[in-house]
Amino acid sequence: MAGLATAFGSGAMTNSIHDIGDAGCILAIGTNPTETHPVTALEVKRATFKDGKLIVANPREIGLVRFADVWLQQKPGTDVALLMGMMRVIVDEELVDSAFIQERCENYDSFRESLANFDLESVEQITGVPGEKITEAARIYAGGNPSTILYAMGITQHSHGTDNVLAIANLAMLTGNVGKLSSGVNPLRGQNNVQGACDVGSLPNVYTGYQSVADPAVKEKFEKAWGGSLSQSPGLTLPDIFTAADKGQVKAIYLIGENPVLSDPDSTHIRKALESLGFLVVQDMFLTETAQLADVILPAASFAERDGTFTNTERRVQRIRKAIDPLGDSRPDWEITCQLARKMGAEGFDFENPSQIMDEIASLTPSYGGISYSRIEGGGLQWPCPTKDHPGTPVLHTEIFTRGKGKFTPLEYRPPAELPDGEYPLTLTTVRSLFHFHTGTMTRKVKDLNAILSEEMVDINPDDASTLGIDDGDAVKVTSRRGQVVAKARVTPVSPVGVVTMDFHFAESPANVLTNPASDPVAKTPELKVCAVRVEKDGRK
Repeated sequence: MAGLATAFGSGAMTNSIHDIGDAGCILAIGTNPTETHPVTALEVKRATFKDGKLIVANPREIGLVRFADVWLQQKPGTDVALLMGMMRVIVDEELVDSAFIQERCENYDSFRESLANFDLESVEQITGVPGEKITEAARIYAGGNPSTILYAMGITQHSHGTDNVLAIANLAMLTGNVGKLSSGVNPLRGQNNVQGACDVGSLPNVYTGYQSVADPAVKEKFEKAWGGSLSQSPGLTLPDIFTAADKGQVKAIYLIGENPVLSDPDSTHIRKALESLGFLVVQDMFLTETAQLADVILPAASFAERDGTFTNTERRVQRIRKAIDPLGDSRPDWEITCQLARKMGAEGFDFENPSQIMDEIASLTPSYGGISYSRIEGGGLQWPCPTKDHPGTPVLHTEIFTRGKGKFTPLEYRPPAELPDGEYPLTLTTVRSLFHFHTGTMTRKVKDLNAILSEEMVDINPDDASTLGIDDGDAVKVTSRRGQVVAKARVTPVSPVGVVTMDFHFAESPANVLTNPASDPVAKTPELKVCAVRVEKDGRK
């Protein structure tokens, strides 16, 4: 969110999923949509079938590489250098959209000066990508007309994740690929309502619609609506919450639909922080690894047992409708939260149905102002939708950026917080599998999915496996500075030399015991995509 908000004024997908299939060029960087966003992947393939060009930037040989015109196999954590190298070529060869820059952007001269440090020789040394491939990719993207960029957590989950996103925004503005169909910058959200959760104030520094908690006028508006006094100080980020809990500064946590014991980095520290709390409430459908630590568990209803909305990755607010009444003592999340608030003496939680909640969101959130349940009965609406007669907005920034002018940002290359060394000579990066979702809370209860993938696999390049005396299927011990797990080796060229890959779906081999909690200084997103590890044969099959 932070990078796009800085550059454009809005941290959201600029275009629609269906537009992707009509792009002249697609740059897919830090994303593996065939595994994590299959519907989007179909649009990518549709574009290639229509002679659209595809550039894949990924350390791993993902499925889309088979469809790519150019594969940029950069070293993990070197995305800024790669993107700035492409932009150096575009500027040097005068492939920029000068009119777009002049009319709609600012700070270009400072940005252009920062490119001096990214000559192709230096970029090749940092990234491991040959200079001629970088040049080819730059020319294809600049000439795509329109060109679109897709990215996901392979970009954001770094200690320099905000810089990665700013580099992507720079590239789009440099070539005028913002504000028109099949172009833009398109973050692919990792879960079905990540965008919606952020839209309605789940970030620590904003209220709904990204209205700053530090703005006195915003504070006054929400105090009047909610009938209480509000702080102008931002709240804690998720990593900061666990750090504070470990120090005894946070005494209680109310956790809804999250399983940080498996999903967050350095999970041994996460468990210790949760165990140190005076009181932990977990609201969930299942007895997750985190719920097992709770003092109180509140039984949430499933998607099939509740009404409501999701706002998907393309900013589309969509209805969900219950098929059955909640089973047992379970209740929809909104209902549990409202009941709890009323028990604590809070006012303003007397909603009788989720439609009333959406009405309140619309009354306080300009970008949702025209959205109501009656209007989204069909295919939903994409925000901004400010009025009751507004059709929604498929493409952002068509005439003006949300912040006014798009802002170029000068950048420097910063390496990952932890690099391989003699003790930990390999790089671990975490991914998601097509067959399981997140911490496996739901998908691992599906027999057929477990039949396909039932345990953690450590993808290791054949050259590394040979050096270490590891055969396909061997049990291996993976060790980092934070912990150790045992899993089964999968010897495959999909992982490059020097890099091993794990997902995090399996509690029996919890990959996030290993990962580094170092985080981006702006977004506070942890560096789940790069940490140093040692791999050795465990002696068990």
